[in-house]
Amino acid sequence: MHRSPSFAEAAGDSRALSRSSPWPLIAVCVGYFMVILDTMVVNVALPAISRGLHATTTGLEWVVDAYSLVFAATLLSGGAFGDRRGAKRVFQVGMAVFALSSLGCGLSPTTGVLVIARCAQGLGAGLAVPASLSLLQAAYHDQAARGRALGIWGAVAGVAAATGPVVGGALVSGLGWRSVFFLNVPIGGAGLLLAAWRLPAPPRRPHGADPSGQLAAVVSLVGLTAALIEAGAAGWTAPVVVTGFAVFVLAAAAFVAVEHRASRPMLPLSMFSSSTFSAATVVGLLINLGFYGELFVMSLYLQQLRGMSALRAGVALLPQAAMAVIGSTASGRVMARTGPRLPMVAGLLLGSAGLASLVVVGAHSSYGLLVAPFMATGLGMSLVMPAATAAVMEAAPPDRAGLASATVNAARQVGGVIGVALLGTLVAARATFLPGLRAGVLAAAGAFLLGAVLTARSVCDVA
Repeated sequence: MHRSPSFAEAAGDSRALSRSSPWPLIAVCVGYFMVILDTMVVNVALPAISRGLHATTTGLEWVVDAYSLVFAATLLSGGAFGDRRGAKRVFQVGMAVFALSSLGCGLSPTTGVLVIARCAQGLGAGLAVPASLSLLQAAYHDQAARGRALGIWGAVAGVAAATGPVVGGALVSGLGWRSVFFLNVPIGGAGLLLAAWRLPAPPRRPHGADPSGQLAAVVSLVGLTAALIEAGAAGWTAPVVVTGFAVFVLAAAAFVAVEHRASRPMLPLSMFSSSTFSAATVVGLLINLGFYGELFVMSLYLQQLRGMSALRAGVALLPQAAMAVIGSTASGRVMARTGPRLPMVAGLLLGSAGLASLVVVGAHSSYGLLVAPFMATGLGMSLVMPAATAAVMEAAPPDRAGLASATVNAARQVGGVIGVALLGTLVAARATFLPGLRAGVLAAAGAFLLGAVLTARSVCDVA
């Protein structure tokens, strides 16, 4: 079994990253910042999109999930493609696709066109994100430097999450919802310039293509997403919903069968022989299920039920997002001393408590009641994410870095897809908003709690 140096060993030289060039990390983080920022600003813009394009709640779910769905479905192939064609080249292509499709989102005349453009954004992200972690591994050979780089990488996600609601709210209030997509164009351009100038070109690691596995994965995810989203309007026993679940089950079984028999599978099932790899990957799914599902319904709650403007809603969500900066930074420091298990368990329990506390909200509840749950949820989620990512990367063989990165990020995106679809459906299926909201945040809290149990039982600190 692959053994990497321990996190305690990594902590022994805290100056390692400072002795290395920071430019590769900056170049990678610009792209990652753009991907995370886009998720946050779009959630704040949803009511404005609904008004501008006459979109229903189901339509808004598709606007959010079309991106996450394609992102998740292409991450595994994106990781293998980066290993095969070169991580730097694939990262650049992904950044370019994301920036151009963002322009298409901003110009969309209808909800349908916006959903298609969001799919293209997901493709760009699916190429760029797994390549980014491979590039970090290639740029920072020292274990201490790489561990600190991963912590900073996670902190950048926290900064993007923290600034996203306010930036999105300000843009929507001042320039309209289309501006939240136009914002990605200059950021993407800057990322492309930095990538060409400063990123290393790690050696290719040939892995075979797996079109059958990719097709089965896409069909499976589309079936599950369609069933969960349409259940809100059509009901859980509607033919389209039952058919969607059936397609999901059959395609998922086909995916496992294809990957088991393929000579060069897209997702080698042998990687899941590590309990740490398997558990941390599932935890990645669960935290996004809870966090992004909660973010979707709370954005609607603040604007549609409480009548806040996009800017005020962004400011209201700031305590949750701002804690992500603190949590991501703290997670990197704690796991350097103790390993990933402690910050994962602590973050999952804290996040579960925060989400469960949101059950008290009402149409006229004091905003003060939301602050502590928002802070606990944001801090808990951000403690978990870098640690779970590091656990997966350390448990995987070095020559599978791209696939390991793709796997954990795919799991997280699948979790986001399920969370938005499930919590959105719980809201849409009720005659009034609040009962669905309360059921949704309890489901999200349960996902975090399940992750804590799984981590305590199965995640081992690298020794």
